[in-house]
Amino acid sequence: MDPLAPLLDLPGVADAVATTRDALVPVHNHKVNRRGFPATAAEAALRAARASAALEGAPLVPVREEHVTHPVLAGAVRVADEGGKLVGVWKAAPLQALARLHVLAATDLAPSDTLGRPREGTSARLGMLADLVTGSTSVPAPVLVAVVHGELLALRPFGTADAVVARAAARLTAVSTGLDPKALAVPEVGHLRRAAEYRAAAVAFATGSPDGLREWIVHVCAAWQVGAREGMSIAEARSDPTR
Repeated sequence: MDPLAPLLDLPGVADAVATTRDALVPVHNHKVNRRGFPATAAEAALRAARASAALEGAPLVPVREEHVTHPVLAGAVRVADEGGKLVGVWKAAPLQALARLHVLAATDLAPSDTLGRPREGTSARLGMLADLVTGSTSVPAPVLVAVVHGELLALRPFGTADAVVARAAARLTAVSTGLDPKALAVPEVGHLRRAAEYRAAAVAFATGSPDGLREWIVHVCAAWQVGAREGMSIAEARSDPTR
């Protein structure tokens, strides 16, 4: 039996999933993104890095400077720079991808001998998460994205930069499942705009209760809808340079 199938019966989840999928279609169909999507995706990745770092207390500043000094923001930018290269690894060996994400995110935050090494006692749950990513579930992509994100936030597998890693893993899941195959959305902006709700929903997810799971999935879907609009704004700005 699919371990995540019961989540689809939670109130509001099916509607949230459908709305999220619908929100992402126009971004990918935008005329700018038919051929020029790499530039849009690059801008989306930078905005994602900035918002993800801001959720951890980093200043919300432009990240185009040659040198980024804040360690959390620097880590998030490194993750953004390499994220596209990890999609294949994520699909085949998600634990290896998680280790690499942690190295990128935590280089300036943790001792070098701990980088990429999960904390003791986390291997079983990480293994179950890896199984989900590699095919033990067939739930709609937004649900799997939410579960990956929420589980990594709850587990804190590395002890440093876990939230940045969790949001990056959610992006990889969205790309690999086809929810956002070109990585054009910026759901991190949605989480940042409702930061208190984001944190409360993450705590609710960690309880494992039906209400908590529903609250988290619906929140994540709403953030991806905001992220789709952010991606659309990037495309529109590229189609009209005067904006």
